[in-house]
Amino acid sequence: MAAADEGRILLEDDALQQNDEVTGDGSVDIKGRPVLKNSTGKWKACPFILGSGGCERLAFYGISSNLVTYLKSKLHEGNVSAARNVTTWQGTCYFIPLIGGVLADAYWGRYWTMAVFFTFYLIGLCTLTLCASIPALRPAECVGTVCPSATTAQYAIFFIGLYLVALGTGGIKPCIWPLGADQFDDTDPRERGKKGSFFNWFYFFNNIGAFLSSSLVVLVQEDIGWGLGYAIPTLVMAIGIVIFVAGTPFYRLHRPGGSPFTRISQVLVASFHKRNSVVPEDSSLLYETQDLRSTSKGIRKLDHSNELKCLDKAAVVSDSVFKSGDFSNRWRLCTVTQVEELKILIRMFPIWASGIIFSAVYAQMSSLFVEQGKMMDRTEIYEEGKGILRVAKNGNWPFCVSPLHVGSCFGRGYAIAAC
Repeated sequence: MAAADEGRILLEDDALQQNDEVTGDGSVDIKGRPVLKNSTGKWKACPFILGSGGCERLAFYGISSNLVTYLKSKLHEGNVSAARNVTTWQGTCYFIPLIGGVLADAYWGRYWTMAVFFTFYLIGLCTLTLCASIPALRPAECVGTVCPSATTAQYAIFFIGLYLVALGTGGIKPCIWPLGADQFDDTDPRERGKKGSFFNWFYFFNNIGAFLSSSLVVLVQEDIGWGLGYAIPTLVMAIGIVIFVAGTPFYRLHRPGGSPFTRISQVLVASFHKRNSVVPEDSSLLYETQDLRSTSKGIRKLDHSNELKCLDKAAVVSDSVFKSGDFSNRWRLCTVTQVEELKILIRMFPIWASGIIFSAVYAQMSSLFVEQGKMMDRTEIYEEGKGILRVAKNGNWPFCVSPLHVGSCFGRGYAIAAC
């Protein structure tokens, strides 16, 4: 029955493509039907993705930017313990996208993966807001130098909410960028050229969300209260979910294409099994399906490249396979597209490795630098006429209210981050 339904969908897809009314990359709508070019995708769908992405970033940085301060001032942790917990949590936030990406590519698709993890995200934010608002969910305030420690239950509730946020962002990070890219048909040169504009706008909205949370939201947390300071990201995330769901009729979706780890393993096994085979000079002799699309759902065909030729052995048609006429065993014979996927992954490893040092330094911005800023004298330090220089109350970096005093600030030996 499932095979018959899949065949019907493919027939409908081919029939519609002949009229040039649907996308050529095989994208479908929420019900699995081929989508019309003129009524879906492009900038009809992108505003919803941009809006929900900006809201998610504001919510994330609304928690992460000043988390170390909450751990110290409300849960009464020490500098080392607070910094360690923040760094561990941030590392989890950037590790879980590996799991979210696999779920999206292999099983659920990007839309449903985001929908599920948005739910975890919102539950986590609500939990943190309750912890900051209800006195029973946090230890009593310090009396002089005596600060009571948080109970096991208080720690557990807070960190459950915190790691639900990590789980939520881990499912959204690997999906929201590709979902935006999916709104532009790669087989249409006009749409393909507009894809870069989407990424520019997406990065802009992300940074607007990060800026607002790192300045205004942090100011609310410090000067008004943590309950309201955490309620704002929670409300913004709820608005972002509504925006995301509202764009459902306009999204172009790709069907899950199977686990990437399986395809990678098949190439490695097939190339090792045929390690004594000779790769032909003519790359057209390597195995590739004759269909217009790749054998993996949602993945277009990739052209052969000349690097890492040892992996090309996975696509060499052996004599035994040629005589049997059975080309379906991917553990013995892979397509050129499969091989090229692994080559692309290998070529990306040096780029990923170079980011390790940067990430280690970047992680200090929301732990060490904040703690260092909290130790500074944040009172008024300079006044002349109408211009006043103050240090930002969130303890992150000093800010110069009047740009006329930049020279005086540096002359007095103060570090000015933004004026």
